[in-house]
Amino acid sequence: MSFDLLAHIAGLPRLRSAAGVLFRDAAGGVLLVRPTYKDGWEVPGGGIEADESPLAAAHREVREELGVTAPIGRLLVLDWIAATPPWDAGLMFIFDGGVLDPEVTARIVLPADELSEFRFVPPTDLPSFLPPRLSRRVVAALDPNTPVYLEEGYEPAPSRGSGVEAALTTSDLAPGNGQPVGYQTSPSRQSQVNGAVRSRGSTPGKT
Repeated sequence: MSFDLLAHIAGLPRLRSAAGVLFRDAAGGVLLVRPTYKDGWEVPGGGIEADESPLAAAHREVREELGVTAPIGRLLVLDWIAATPPWDAGLMFIFDGGVLDPEVTARIVLPADELSEFRFVPPTDLPSFLPPRLSRRVVAALDPNTPVYLEEGYEPAPSRGSGVEAALTTSDLAPGNGQPVGYQTSPSRQSQVNGAVRSRGSTPGKT
């Protein structure tokens, strides 16, 4: 039987992907936007389109959502998320936008049909604004020891070894199940958020 490459490709698993940008103000607050089409808040960003790189998507989404062009720097977080039907598993990127200049902030214009509000939120208040998984992802992005790889917002512990694949096919990572065994929020990461913010530079896109 001959190998059918096209059939093989068609049968490969699909991954959805999105790119966000972490912007801060001089006080260390994180820029969040409030969608009109769902509850809660998010960081600026959105889905990556076909044949678009994650960084290009980050630039496009900032222009579309904030109405401004701002420098975007290095990758801070890559977060793998499990499939939750009807959604496929995905890869979520967060890039560093640095400290947003007040003059740029003053020029922000939100698309009224998509976003209703923006504000800079202190890192310690992020869990009150963001869904748990996104909150973990953004807190990880504030850590000076980035870039970091996460799974569902958690950092795989070094001792997981070759058992990772088996664990991720179970319900361990299902929403609401709490922190799965063998994962960590990163040692003392949550308690170091404020220090992490202070440790970053103040030049947009250069941290």
